[in-house]
Formats: sequence, structure tokens, C-alpha cells
Amino acid sequence: MKKLGFFDKLLGRIDRLDAEGLQKILQRLARERIFFETLFNTIEDGIIVIDNNGKITYFNDAVKRLIGLEPEKDIGKEIQEALPILNLETLKQNGRNNSVVRIEFEVDYPTQRIIRLYATTIEAGGQDGQTTALILHDITDIKKRTVETIETERLQALTLLAGSLAHEIGNPINALSIHSQLMIKEIKKIKASLPASMIVKPGESAVKTPIDLKRIEESLVKIEKYLTTSVNEINRLDYIITQYLQAIRPVPPKIRLGDLNIVVKDTVDLLYPEIENRKLLLRKILYPNLPLVAFDPVQIKQALINLIKNAIQSMTKGGILTIETGHTNDDVWIAISDTGGGIPIDVMNRIFEPFYTTKQQGSGLGLMIVNRIVRDHRGKIELESKVGEGTKFKIRLPLQKRLPE
Repeated sequence: MKKLGFFDKLLGRIDRLDAEGLQKILQRLARERIFFETLFNTIEDGIIVIDNNGKITYFNDAVKRLIGLEPEKDIGKEIQEALPILNLETLKQNGRNNSVVRIEFEVDYPTQRIIRLYATTIEAGGQDGQTTALILHDITDIKKRTVETIETERLQALTLLAGSLAHEIGNPINALSIHSQLMIKEIKKIKASLPASMIVKPGESAVKTPIDLKRIEESLVKIEKYLTTSVNEINRLDYIITQYLQAIRPVPPKIRLGDLNIVVKDTVDLLYPEIENRKLLLRKILYPNLPLVAFDPVQIKQALINLIKNAIQSMTKGGILTIETGHTNDDVWIAISDTGGGIPIDVMNRIFEPFYTTKQQGSGLGLMIVNRIVRDHRGKIELESKVGEGTKFKIRLPLQKRLPE
């Protein structure tokens, strides 16, 4: 048998109570109500109770401090008016499944805060339908401490960055030095191939003397090869330095409304010669009339260049590079897919770490920069990969106003 509670006992003998007994019971209930209200109002977390129709029936003082609700005008209001982020049907469904809903969101009023909300169904106390309790926890300080920890770790990484930069730059500089010396030697050989009589002094006329053309031609071919290597190493140096500077000196995004399709087209036009040179197939699936979204065109283009270059370098001749755009009611997205070798699970967990790379000449900073750019735009980056089949990165940028269902 279930143990009887206070109200069950009271209802069982209420017809036997006189006026004085009823008065004592009511006084006790009033004291308990005052006690619990005082208790709830001393709690730092906000507590909101809503009925089966989603109407607010109670909230404590912390709710006023956290999200600015007022007892006089907000009791009886629908919860979605106060917290549009909540979905009443989802709450009911989770209530039927006896599960807890967890949501994080930001508010700007009465002050800027980050709130973590827990929603769970509680016993209705004999009322019709279900009652839901919403617990609002202020995690602004926790998030701030997390950011401070990340900044501390970033400063610690600068020491590693300096050592790694010296190592990365040292290799191409060494190659430049070697190939410059080889070119000097070849130029000396060309000079040696020329007869002394070919060297014309002021006031003298040139004397026709046979020249070792074969030897000169061989030296010129070698010089061209050495110059090509030197130019490639200079480009590599420029890329390494650019990546490092972008990693340690991030620039705040210059946000404005724009069409992501335009940025995608500009990026593809820029990289198309490399795509064509590698004999890759390109598929563009751009959603027409894409909703405008707030972003920095320069930074998003930089992120796309990094992702597309990674995709290009992961494939051989005949590989397929797919670039798609689309949207949901909450965001606009860009997806970049390749048919390369894919990313193993153990590597996938580390690819956004600084200096981690699977490429012989990679800096290990490209994906870290992409991740930072997306984070600065309050977006998300998703990754799907299967070894032997390929990889897909998807960038999601939030819409300023949620589209209607």
C-alpha cells in the first residue's frame, strides 16, 4: 500500500473536523506556503512552473533577475511569449517519456547572460494534465572562466608556436639556400663554356668562336628547375607565415548581411585552376534565393579556401568535389564533400587541434583557423567522414530571424 500523505489523510477525515480544526489546518497550510515561497525565493536558480497548456502558474524571484518576468503581468502568460526558444510540444513529448530537456541560450534583458535551462515534468497534485518545472541556471561566469582558460592555454601555445614556426620556416629557407648555390655553380659553368675571346672589352670587337651550346643548354635547364623549386619554397614560406599570423592575431569579423552563394562562387572561381589541374570533377548545388545571413565575406571565404584546399589535396585524378548550400528555419549552411580517403576516428578527434596535421607540408593550423572563424560567427561546423569513402564538412551560420515553419 502506498503511504498516505498529509493531504490524503486530511481528505479522509475532513468531514469530521470542526471549524477550529479546519482553521488550524488552514493556518498550517499558510505557514507551509510562506515557508516554501521564502525558500524558493532565496534560491539563486530561477524556477518557473507551467501547466498543461503552457501557461505560467508560478515563478520565483530569481526569474525576474535572470529574464525580467514580472508577477503582476506575466503570471498566466504563455511560456513561449517569455521564452520563444522553448517548444511546448517537445516539452510535452519529453514529459510523456519522463525525460529531461536541456537547453542553453543567451538573453540580453535585463542584462546579458547565458542561461542553461532544465525542463522536467512534476506531479500535478491532482490537477488535470501535466505540470512542468523549468529550472534556469545562470552559467555566464562558467562560460567566462572557460574563455579565460582557453586564452591561458593559447598563451602557453605561443611558446610552442614560436619553436614550431622556426622549424617550419627553417626547412624552406634551407632549400632556398641550397638551390641558390646550385644556380651560382651552373652560372659559373656557363661562363666557363664561353671562350675568353667572347668577353668583349671596351673598344674591341667580338671574335666569332665556337660555343659549347649543349653544355649551356643543360645548365639552363637545371637553372630553370632550381628557380621553380625556389619559387615553390617562397610560396610555401608565405603560406606558413600567413597561417601563423592568422592563428595568433585573429581579427574580429566585420559582419554584414549578404548572400553566401556569392562567396561560394568567388571562392570556386579562385580555386578552379587547381581543381582543373588535378583532373577533379566539380559539382555545385547552390540553393536558389538563399536567405540573407550576417557574416564577414573575407573571413568566410578564407574558411572555404582552407576546407576546399584540404578536399582537393585528399583526392587523386577523377575525384569528385561537391559544394552545396541550403538552409533550415534556423540557419544557412555550406557543405564541402570529397571522395578522398576519409578520416580515421582517432584522427577525427584531433584535427581541430593546433599544429596537428596529417600532411607532410601542413602547418596544422588551417582547420583551427576555420573553427575559430565559424565560432566567431556564432555558427557551428559539422564533420562526417568514412575511411575509404570521403569527408564532408558543413558550416552552419545562424539566421538573425527564425524563418516561419
